[in-house]
Amino acid sequence: MKNWKIHGIALILVIIAELIGIIKFKVGPGTIVLLPMLYALIFGILLSPKFLKVVNMKDMTDANSLITVTLLLLMARYGTLIGPSLPKIIQSGPALILQELGNLGTLLLGIPIAVLLGLKREAIGAAHSVAREPNVALIGDVYGLDSAEGQGVMGVYICGTVFGTIFFGLLASFAAAYLPFHPYALAMAAGVGSASMMTAAVGSLSAMYPDMANMLQAYGAASNMLSGLDGLYMSLWIALPASEWLYKKMHMIKYGQAPQKEVE
Repeated sequence: MKNWKIHGIALILVIIAELIGIIKFKVGPGTIVLLPMLYALIFGILLSPKFLKVVNMKDMTDANSLITVTLLLLMARYGTLIGPSLPKIIQSGPALILQELGNLGTLLLGIPIAVLLGLKREAIGAAHSVAREPNVALIGDVYGLDSAEGQGVMGVYICGTVFGTIFFGLLASFAAAYLPFHPYALAMAAGVGSASMMTAAVGSLSAMYPDMANMLQAYGAASNMLSGLDGLYMSLWIALPASEWLYKKMHMIKYGQAPQKEVE
């Protein structure tokens, strides 16, 4: 909290990003929306030790410890939106609950691709979920973070932290422009258990449908909250066993034999 350098840099980046503002451009029949959050993330990456070296590893570690605090403020804001919209959210309760099954799509798509690319048990950790903090803790408890599964989940966690917000913001714009889904459905789909990813996606949708902004934010926040509540149990009871089964099947297809138990 006392590292004033990162507070100053964050303030400057926010001001620059807000001055650039929301950029919209037509792509075919749809509109792609670029939000200030996207610019701030890109500028932040450029200031890292790998590029311009304006910040060092200590600054990045200090900044990482503040993420939870800022997300608490963000979720408090979303809580104020859920309350007034609660009757409508309750009406769509079954849709919100059933859409959580969509999170299993990560393993159905990710594990076959990972195994075909040559990954072994890393595929289970990487593709069993969206790999946010609860999933990292789950893999660490079940397999250990030093295991192949632990390496897989940490790899996706780091990629999600660096690129996930950018990807979600752009994906929401493309989906709204080209796919025949209602904006409320896209807002629900944005709530995968990551507040930052959900915010980027809902922000893009809100910019495209400003008259629905409050309800979009409410649906997104409610969906994200449900993902946080039931996502861990779904991973433990459904996703991990299914990932183990699918990994063995894909291993048989690629290598013609069952996977051998790996010894550290």
